[in-house]
Amino acid sequence: MKVAISTDTGSVSAHFGRCPSYTIINIEDGKITKREEIPNPGHEPGFLPQFLAEKGINTIIAGGMGPRAQSLFAQKNIATITGIQGSVDEVIEKCLKNELKPGEDLCGHKQEEVHEYSDSTYKEQISTRKGTKICITAKGKDLEAEVDPRFGRAQYFLLLDPIAMQIEAVENPYKDTAQGAGIQTAQLLADKGVSVL
Repeated sequence: MKVAISTDTGSVSAHFGRCPSYTIINIEDGKITKREEIPNPGHEPGFLPQFLAEKGINTIIAGGMGPRAQSLFAQKNIATITGIQGSVDEVIEKCLKNELKPGEDLCGHKQEEVHEYSDSTYKEQISTRKGTKICITAKGKDLEAEVDPRFGRAQYFLLLDPIAMQIEAVENPYKDTAQGAGIQTAQLLADKGVSVL
């Protein structure tokens, strides 16, 4: 198991993407085999999931993380544990003892996934509210696209299923409607089962 912990002067940082550094630990048979701290290479959309996946990270620990980032990490099969506070040393100790529990996201983002670890290998078990579907307004058809600040007249909607780890791009048929775009768009997303926007 390889873990990345958002770090700020020895404590767990409140925001994963904007922390000064990451503490990387390798855990084998309940023991740390390697520990290092690396600087944050930059907070650009879609960059950190790829960067950390290439380093072999399979679990992330942070005070908080946005739902879009969590979805991107899920696509890389990287588990996220948010709502964590305290010193990095204390958090590592809890990891080794299998006592680390997620809390309320410190960024104010709604946490849709809870990760529980039942043995020394920290096998991931995700229990997610049935039917959860996340919608992101976007200017393009994939997760590399820029977020569209509009809702009713957004160009596209990216619908993320965190259980099946599937993405559906839906072009907004109401973006050029003269009136009522917001209401019609809201109904469209409701019909598609969206519960988080």
